[in-house]
Amino acid sequence: MPSTERTVADSSTLSGWHKSSYSGGDQGECLEVARGYDVVPVRDSKVTDGPTVVASAASWSAFVTAVRNGSLDV
Repeated sequence: MPSTERTVADSSTLSGWHKSSYSGGDQGECLEVARGYDVVPVRDSKVTDGPTVVASAASWSAFVTAVRNGSLDV
């Protein structure tokens, strides 16, 4: 998968999906990331054949850090 892509139409074409240990319960708000790529594919765990957003490793790391620090303005 070229790192210049920002989306993948069908996430089932990728492998190595992993759900966060923080995901769970019945809220239905779970994301999965795929391991083993130079970029970080992210999908909705409820739609395994739906679209995937692709982030650079640096962008994903910054996002995760912001979530952990509570510094996202939502």
